[in-house]
Amino acid sequence: MNDSKATENNDSLDNAPEHIKLAVDLIFLLESNEVDANVALKALDIVKADLQQKTST
Repeated sequence: MNDSKATENNDSLDNAPEHIKLAVDLIFLLESNEVDANVALKALDIVKADLQQKTST
């Protein structure tokens, strides 16, 4: 990727909604730690259920 394209992507992310920024951070964290995709999905199911419970009370 050339520098102008990288800068454009960074600018796009800077202006992205918070949930997109968080998703990108989580993807980076999982990939950089080489977490198995199936393990990550199971963990995310638990996280989602926990957050849904917390937001419904």
